Amino acid sequence: MIATSSCQVQFNKVDAAKNTFIQVLIPPADNNNFIMRKFIVRKGGMIPAHKNLVEHQQYVLSGKAELMIGNETVNVQKDSVVFIPAEVAHSYRNTGDTDFEFLCIIPKKEDKMTLID
Repeated sequence: MIATSSCQVQFNKVDAAKNTFIQVLIPPADNNNFIMRKFIVRKGGMIPAHKNLVEHQQYVLSGKAELMIGNETVNVQKDSVVFIPAEVAHSYRNTGDTDFEFLCIIPKKEDKMTLID
């Protein structure tokens, strides 16, 4: 695949999260290095604290959210850019009146999401 419409890519519910959905826009099979995903966290939704084996590079498309990254809490909105190092705990909480949407690019490596109590 070189180019396609994101409208042709299926959304899936994120099981560990509340009112959150994911699209895998560029899957592992289509390239050698990266995976591009789009997340939508609906109003009142959240992704609980967790950590991953891989780093995340993110770009906020719309909405507002409070992110916890390590011991720091940051507020993000449209056009915010976020870097989350591998193995660092992070969570998301939609704080706006609309959907919080962001792109998340990760390396094409083995990953595991571990929830944090």
